[in-house]
Amino acid sequence: MATKPPTGDPVQDAPQVTPPKHAAAGLPAIGHTLRIAQEQMGLARTARTLLKVNQKDGFDCPGCAWPEGDKRHTAEFCENGAKAVAEEATLRRVTPEFFAAHPLADLAARSGYWLGQQGRITGPMYLPEGGDRYEAISWERAFSVIAEELTALGSPDEALFYTSGRTSNEAAFLFQLFAREFGTNNLPDCSNMCHESSGSALTETIGIGKGSVSLEDLHQADLIIVAGQNPGTNHPRMLSALEKAKTSGAKIISVNPLPEAGMERFKNPQTPLGMLRGTALNDLFLQIRIGGDQALFRLLNKLVIETEGATDEDFVREHTHGYEELAAAAKEADWDETLTATGLTRPEIERALAMILASKRTIVCWAMGLTQHKHAVATIREVVNLLLLRGNIGRPGAGVCPVRGHSNVQGDRTMGIFERPAPAFLDALDKEFGITSPRGHGYDVVRSIQAMRDGKAKVLFAMGGNFVGATPDTEVTEAAIRRTALTVHVSTKLNRSHAVTGRRALILPTLGRTDKDVQASGRQFVTVEDSMGMVHASRGNLAPASPHLLSEPAIVARMARAVLGTASATPWEQFERDYATIRDRISRVVPGFEDFNARAARPEGFRLPHAPRDERRFPTRTGKANFTAAPVEYPRVPQGRLLLQTLRSHDQYNTTIYGLDDRYRGITGGRRIVMVNPADAAELGLADGSYTDLVSEWKDGVERRAPGFRVVHYPTARGCAAAYYPETNVLVPLDSTADTSNTPASKSVVVRFEPA
Repeated sequence: MATKPPTGDPVQDAPQVTPPKHAAAGLPAIGHTLRIAQEQMGLARTARTLLKVNQKDGFDCPGCAWPEGDKRHTAEFCENGAKAVAEEATLRRVTPEFFAAHPLADLAARSGYWLGQQGRITGPMYLPEGGDRYEAISWERAFSVIAEELTALGSPDEALFYTSGRTSNEAAFLFQLFAREFGTNNLPDCSNMCHESSGSALTETIGIGKGSVSLEDLHQADLIIVAGQNPGTNHPRMLSALEKAKTSGAKIISVNPLPEAGMERFKNPQTPLGMLRGTALNDLFLQIRIGGDQALFRLLNKLVIETEGATDEDFVREHTHGYEELAAAAKEADWDETLTATGLTRPEIERALAMILASKRTIVCWAMGLTQHKHAVATIREVVNLLLLRGNIGRPGAGVCPVRGHSNVQGDRTMGIFERPAPAFLDALDKEFGITSPRGHGYDVVRSIQAMRDGKAKVLFAMGGNFVGATPDTEVTEAAIRRTALTVHVSTKLNRSHAVTGRRALILPTLGRTDKDVQASGRQFVTVEDSMGMVHASRGNLAPASPHLLSEPAIVARMARAVLGTASATPWEQFERDYATIRDRISRVVPGFEDFNARAARPEGFRLPHAPRDERRFPTRTGKANFTAAPVEYPRVPQGRLLLQTLRSHDQYNTTIYGLDDRYRGITGGRRIVMVNPADAAELGLADGSYTDLVSEWKDGVERRAPGFRVVHYPTARGCAAAYYPETNVLVPLDSTADTSNTPASKSVVVRFEPA
């Protein structure tokens, strides 16, 4: 039987700490999954819902973007995916009576965990100017409020249209169409804060900002390098793919500042032997210092070039450009500097080199540990250099694998959610709809916050997500948002963003992935794109949480009609009535989506074209894959300071907090902890169990403080520390971003420790 939500915030003052685990999943994962699911959904609903997750006739998990193979397990989900589904399919409800009992000040004082545990929002809510709490509002009136504010702007560029990665292809396409018909390219999205660095690096080097591998490639690889990623918590189903690769003879190198249980041993809950014994995944663990990855890969590239016969000369000659520049830069790579930058030993790097040279088919996977640094783009380019030297692009079992963290974040970008759209995309959009899209670049997430701060943006419309919780420099961001005239959030559940508002605010509740979507033409489905470019349908199977919910496509369509009125010739009402008509239009605008409706109807979906993978054709400015030779960078940390990375706990997905434990790291009952290497802690006088304030240091001289963190002695890399976000987002300066991509540098925060 489902349980009621907590009435008060749990006390987090004294988290308990035990030694970290050395294996992931297994029986504990099954037990935890069932407990969370039962608390939120009850037993019968749990079975009915979880058996449809990631099935060909079911719905796509609202969690990560990891792909499914053609053959599905009956339980095709992981622990954290089950938590995501349980949170959405919960029987708990947030009604107008809840908002009447909880004024805005009360909501603002609550933790993200407490807010999320209250349940699904049942109807549209409105915070009037000067009001102290949300009140019920009709959908018609809600859209008129949006129209009032948008049409009163001095310029369309004073509006921001943010997208979360959960948004379907159909809704994302309509959203960007509306924004451009309205007159702006201000389409920031969650990718700006995570894999923007990957897209920037890959577009320049191979001509397409997506990964080049399939699930089958992972199974065929000789060597898989997992850099700056924790699959056991962030993408648990990836562990099954790594296990299968190991069974086929692959070797695995993990490059990360923290040891992670999932990369040590995976106890596959799908098999009895897996649960009992498990599979050791790591063949080599390189415990690198934060931000040292570019230096590591540059030295490896030097060593490959210097090893006779190691470079795939035919591939380099026929398919690449810039080899001489890379070779000259790599020649300058220095062992001593690399060891300083990485904290590794020479034998460790030499062992990694031997594994690279022994592999004919190498894949490099990465996530935020590479993308959220000042030199993130240069680091990923250096990863690509290594693969190009060995001919490992466009070969089965080889390639680049940026692992996306949200279920349709890649699809949203494919649909045109981008502040810097390609002219060819806009030309196709304009031709199809008879509009004139703006050509000037819009604001990304960081520039959107700056625009709100500076009074240049006055309306923030967020299609899903938790903008406040996901963004850096919390105090600056919240102050910026409070300067706006209107904030609108399309949401399923409460989060911090609903408590930080403009002068007026709206919460527009929407259908989730688990909900049936029935429109005037009948039952609908939506589509998503996974991290490896597969597009497939998603169909919810539960009755909606309330009869007063609208789907995301319906919300966009009705907003467009209210704002654009009869001046728009776009058939918004038709799009709401029948999503197949949206897919028809997508098929004529977005390359690779020809005959979209017929292909989306296939149970397995379809794979998007990828020229480097499919043809060894590289649509770059040179017409070839580009080697690059950026100067090597790594963070320099003053004496008495550490370099902090922000990360997730195991009871967390992005900014959604499922619980207060981090089981694999041995943390229970609290989130305000900071992990510090015992040797560093001894030098800094930080006793295990003591409490400290974290104070970040940045060139602007502004003090950014996160108070009251329990010190946990933990086997991090020397000179490095780690703590959970969003609690530590307050420490990340808004202007501390990656070169080129402008992604917040949340993995490179210099901090000092002061007594709490």
